[in-house]
Amino acid sequence: MDVLKTGTTTVGITAGDYVILGTDSRATMGTFISNKNAQKLYQIDTYAGMTIAGLVGDAQVLVRYMRAEMELYRVQRKINMPLDAAATLLSNMLNQSKFYPYMVQLLIGGYDKKPHVYSIDAAGGAVEDIYASTGSGSPYVYGVLEAEYSPDLKLDDAIDLVIKSISVSKQRDSASGNMIQVGVVDPKKGFYYLSQDEILSRIKKLKLIL
Repeated sequence: MDVLKTGTTTVGITAGDYVILGTDSRATMGTFISNKNAQKLYQIDTYAGMTIAGLVGDAQVLVRYMRAEMELYRVQRKINMPLDAAATLLSNMLNQSKFYPYMVQLLIGGYDKKPHVYSIDAAGGAVEDIYASTGSGSPYVYGVLEAEYSPDLKLDDAIDLVIKSISVSKQRDSASGNMIQVGVVDPKKGFYYLSQDEILSRIKKLKLIL
């Protein structure tokens, strides 16, 4: 089972009314880098995104479940599913299978009446915080966030902080690496991905190592 797990760095932070989610893009099987462009950041609703860490198959199934459930909720009720309801739904899915668990660590970030970031473990524990990180690189991310995070960060500064924290993690965690993926939840625009060109430009501006 351990051989099939992916090493990962994921992070989600709130800043004002925004939520910024980020991941690396390296997937590993033991000491082998199995994929350099693994997708670990997904849009799951108009104003919600999800990051994955753990077994790829388990995580992808849960992404599909959440997309379907949140779309069904929106069609039936004509509103988006609140983020606390989405976190509870995912938590219940995981808790019901805890004796044969999905081997994952997940983040859900989004906006309803305010920004939210939830960390959800394989047994279904869901914890909301102003920032969270999962995966093998998370200790390095928390070191950066503890030193530099402020809830009053402007959007550009918050994006830079997410990129910096993942970059730092990649320098010390061998299971994290390659390109950085970033998504933003904007209360007016909804969820959108940053282009690779913009991410590379920010990395250069911050004088970080890719």
